[in-house]
Amino acid sequence: MKKKIVIATIKSWNIRNAYKFKELYKDKYEVLVITDKRELNEKNITGINPEWIFLPHWSWIIPPELYEKYTCVVFHITDLPFGRGGSPLQNLIQRKIYHTKISAIQAEEGIDTGKIYLKKDFYIGIGSAEEIFIAASQIIFFDMIPYILENKPIPQTQEGEVIVFKRRKPKESNLQKAEIKNLDDFYDFVRMLDAEGYPKAFFKINNLKIEFSEVHKKSNKLVGRFEVVYEEN
Repeated sequence: MKKKIVIATIKSWNIRNAYKFKELYKDKYEVLVITDKRELNEKNITGINPEWIFLPHWSWIIPPELYEKYTCVVFHITDLPFGRGGSPLQNLIQRKIYHTKISAIQAEEGIDTGKIYLKKDFYIGIGSAEEIFIAASQIIFFDMIPYILENKPIPQTQEGEVIVFKRRKPKESNLQKAEIKNLDDFYDFVRMLDAEGYPKAFFKINNLKIEFSEVHKKSNKLVGRFEVVYEEN
């Protein structure tokens, strides 16, 4: 009998990989892909009775009736317990921390406080946030999840100093209020916000909002894309 698992995820790259995973492992696992937070509820999950629930890039609180009954695994782009909390990628890049981990952890009541199943090295020193998230998705779906399913590692309590990150707010994408001292700072600030669903780096001139994306280093300068939007006061 096939093992039943649930993958609950958002963002287009994760959804694509969830269905690729489902097809790749169709002979071993019965996979339900959830992309709507309303569908991740006790009624739906009880009817499936999965052995595992994986939640890559899930942005909402997991109901306690699920993580108390089922094995729920979330993924976080920091070397936990360093970097618990919101906007982990942006907080790391702002701190100039480019070598990090992807941590697979057991979901529980606390935010990113669960026991660790597995960590993988991960580099975030170049590329847009979306490119980084796509690279992380490849590791999560085709390395970490298969490893957990095959090896059933015993989760270990987090060890080390706890550092908590604050979730960023859209107004913090304002370049005019950012600490930018050189080209590298500008590069990092623009790229860390350049992803589907994220408020891009911007500055305003009267009613004009200029948004930046697709930034790249080219010799001693930066090149990229900007869009100008007219906003009413």
